[in-house]
Amino acid sequence: QVQLVESGGGLVQAGGSLRLSCVASGIIVRLHTMAWYRQAPGKQRELVASLTSGGRTNYADSVKGRFTISREDAKSTVNLQMNSLKPEDTAVYYCNAESIYYGQGTQVTVSS
Repeated sequence: QVQLVESGGGLVQAGGSLRLSCVASGIIVRLHTMAWYRQAPGKQRELVASLTSGGRTNYADSVKGRFTISREDAKSTVNLQMNSLKPEDTAVYYCNAESIYYGQGTQVTVSS
C-alpha cells in the first residue's frame, strides 16, 4: 500500500523560505514520477513541480526560479525547497506519486 506523508508546512512571511518533505512507503521513489501539487481556497488543485525517475524536472511558471524539487533515495523522501515565498503561494501542498497517490497535505501560509 502506497503511503505519502508530508511535513514542513507552516506560517512564513513574504520573502521567506520553507522546505517541504514527503516520506513515501510502499513505493520506490527513484522509480516513479513524484510531484508536488497545491490547492488554494476556492481554486483547483494545480501541479507545482514534478521529478521523473530519470531526473527530469518540471515547474509551474509561477514558481520557476523559486522552488526546487529533489529526492533522497536512501530516505525514500521527496523534498520541495521553496524560496522567496509570496502570499499567493498560500495553499495546502500535496505530495503525489505517478499522478495517482496523494498524501494528506500540509498547509503553507505566507503573510504579506
